[in-house]
Amino acid sequence: FQILTEAGLLPGALIRNRSLQFRCEHVFLKTATTDSPFTNQVPAGKLLRIPIAHGEGCYFADAEIIVRLKANNQILWQYVNAKGELTDDANPNGSLENIAGVCNERRNVAGLMPHPENAAEEILGNTDGRLIFESLFRALKEKSAVKAA
Repeated sequence: FQILTEAGLLPGALIRNRSLQFRCEHVFLKTATTDSPFTNQVPAGKLLRIPIAHGEGCYFADAEIIVRLKANNQILWQYVNAKGELTDDANPNGSLENIAGVCNERRNVAGLMPHPENAAEEILGNTDGRLIFESLFRALKEKSAVKAA
């Protein structure tokens, strides 16, 4: 996510966590939209429990970018508590608007601070992250089917 913002492929920046400490824990994410190749398989209302491990995970952008992200439905995931509420306590790093992940305007590049790959197999004790990968697989499959037709 940090590299994508630094390269200009995604808006905003990732800065030091509000606590100035490295955070390694599980968090809850609310999927803000299922209208993307990265979220299309996440059931409405389903909270994802995904691990984080970062010291520079605080999403920051100027007010104009935040307005544009909201208007274009580019905020994909937000940090929430176990009840699905956007609270300051649920935000592990101080990200603006509790943003955990965004996509670009074309919806073909996304960045996510939590690590769904570490929550995608039964042996890891959690498969919530698998929904993000299943979303990608479905989007790729549909794109291939359109090309073939």
